[in-house]
Amino acid sequence: MSVDVKEKQDKKEKTFKVPHTYVIIFAVILLCSFLTYTVPVGQFETQEVKYMQGEKERTRTVLDPESFQLVTNEAGETVTKPVPIFGTEDFGGIGMLNYVFEGLVSGDKWGSAVGIVAFILVIGGAFGIVLRTGAVENGIMAMISRTKGKEFAIIPIIFILFSLGGAVFGMGEEAIPFAMILVPLVIAMGYDAIVGVCITYVATQIGFATSWMNPFSLAVAQGVSGIPVMSGAGFRIFMWVVFTGIGVAYTVKYALKIKKDPTKSVCYESDAYYRNDFKGKENIQAEFNTGHALVLLTILLTVVWTIWGVVKNGYYIPELASQFFVMGLAAGIIGVIFKLNDMKLDDIASSFQSGAADLVGAAMVVGMAKGIIIVLGGTDPTSGTVLNTILHSMGNAVGSLPPTISAWLMYVFQSVFNFFVVSGSGQAALTMPLMAPLADIVGVTRQVAVLAFQLGDGFTNLIVPTSGCLMGVLGVARMSWGDWAKWQIKMQAILFVMASLFMIVAVMMGYN
Repeated sequence: MSVDVKEKQDKKEKTFKVPHTYVIIFAVILLCSFLTYTVPVGQFETQEVKYMQGEKERTRTVLDPESFQLVTNEAGETVTKPVPIFGTEDFGGIGMLNYVFEGLVSGDKWGSAVGIVAFILVIGGAFGIVLRTGAVENGIMAMISRTKGKEFAIIPIIFILFSLGGAVFGMGEEAIPFAMILVPLVIAMGYDAIVGVCITYVATQIGFATSWMNPFSLAVAQGVSGIPVMSGAGFRIFMWVVFTGIGVAYTVKYALKIKKDPTKSVCYESDAYYRNDFKGKENIQAEFNTGHALVLLTILLTVVWTIWGVVKNGYYIPELASQFFVMGLAAGIIGVIFKLNDMKLDDIASSFQSGAADLVGAAMVVGMAKGIIIVLGGTDPTSGTVLNTILHSMGNAVGSLPPTISAWLMYVFQSVFNFFVVSGSGQAALTMPLMAPLADIVGVTRQVAVLAFQLGDGFTNLIVPTSGCLMGVLGVARMSWGDWAKWQIKMQAILFVMASLFMIVAVMMGYN
């Protein structure tokens, strides 16, 4: 290691170090536990809302915003529901110190946490097999050798494609397997893992936040709010162009900086895992045979199959996990037949195991993050919980100010609430029944209220440690959330300012 590089690394070690993700989540658990001792619990009644999405009638169970009431005891006094230290039968087995277990086993196969945890582990195992064949590594080296001087063009092109994926069909979890290929690729090209995360996950969430047709969040939010589904597309398409342009420009500028001096990356040390794998191979002619080509073709066919399944048939976590498992199995069989990297039949099993093990840390975060919601009582609006009280109180606070400020505070509120409920459709079902009528009261259109939800939900997905998708991608990139947050906070500030401006413009033009 050169003296200059060592000095730069020593300087980095002296700067403030963000605590480990597990430490941050535990601190939030302690705060939420304290709130259960001090904040009275409240509840809503629910109602069925019907709306049209294309030619299909959809039904959604949402809370009734006028029905909120604090839970009282026999004496008519408000009550709290303190979470016990350990789980008790009266509290549904939930306790402050078993939030990890309860978080991991919560939900079902279609969502957080069990579904996403299983999805992450299956994806990790499948790509463990793919990477064992050597097809991706050899393909990367072959691509770099053939695109000398032109490889930079890959960054804006891939960013725009992934942003379109987020806008058109709500691409999110699907970014995890793509990151497994693209993160090593950009590192081998002289960039860092942050660039790989930007052109995959960041791009999808910029598209997600500015989508004009996302069926999983925008359509639900508009339907719940009682406005035509997929309406207001013109303004949102313009917004998508602007924010995607900002994302591309920011990523390209950063990539050029890292290309010039890789040691300026906050993940320079963690990138060594991939960087060392390619070290010394830059001038070696990569062996790329028929077996390697068939493995890469298998990946491509899986991508096409996935997009078709999501767009045409509404595939979600269970189906996606199965698709990528089939991909890994097929790649392993090809590897054995063509003896790629001297693969044997047992190597399929062992590489699946090691691939899944690489993402165990990211999967654990998903369960821990879910534990935060469980400690607050869960997201059921009909149960007496602290979260319901917080939701109602924040909704009332937003409605007491002038229209433009109220609309902006709706955006801020949705951004903060996304820390607790990361699911787009889940957040829409919880918050839009409150925000839509509130928009009528403060004098802004319901379309503006939906826009506040959309922007607040999408952009904060890039930084909240409670996002299973984000933590999955960071796990693939072998980057800690702390390092990512130190870099992302500047981009987050730009997105926040621009989103605030769009909110103000939307109010002024009576966006409908």
